[in-house]
Amino acid sequence: MKTLIPIANGSEEMEAVILIDTLRRAEFDVTVAGLTAGTIVASRGVELLPDVTWAEINPADFDILLLPGGFGGTEAFMQHGGVQQAIKDFNAAGKWFGCICAAALALNEAGVLEGKKFTCYPGVEAHLPPEIQPLDEIVVVDGKLITSQGPGTAFEFALKVIAECGSPNLSAEVRAGLLL
Repeated sequence: MKTLIPIANGSEEMEAVILIDTLRRAEFDVTVAGLTAGTIVASRGVELLPDVTWAEINPADFDILLLPGGFGGTEAFMQHGGVQQAIKDFNAAGKWFGCICAAALALNEAGVLEGKKFTCYPGVEAHLPPEIQPLDEIVVVDGKLITSQGPGTAFEFALKVIAECGSPNLSAEVRAGLLL
């Protein structure tokens, strides 16, 4: 599955790296697209080098769009017209998309959370409208939307993506290899 994972300065490094690594173990074709050129400085100062810049890709070429959290990265996703349009397009096309942690705010900014079941990092709900509130669950799947809570749930999120977009057997194989 061709998977697009955007990252920006302030993205949560554990969420990004765990998603990238776990999905690649399942042989998903993962492309990491930086919103800016060069090294991305993640939320805890870890430097990440994307595969490409956002400007070099066409989001329509991908099957899955997954956003890591981190407030700095989330703010960048909220302000980036290309990311916002990709979220809308994936939702409209019935393609798999999702996020973890604070990145639910980027999905809300794109207008795709209304009427959906989702989860996010505890406390993020204070930044969402009263009619759009998360469930208190580790991972939530609603149609083609997959969401998760935060750094400590990143493996479960990635494994759920593999189970839903690949197969439960493949997810179980990757889980066993990770000793989870």
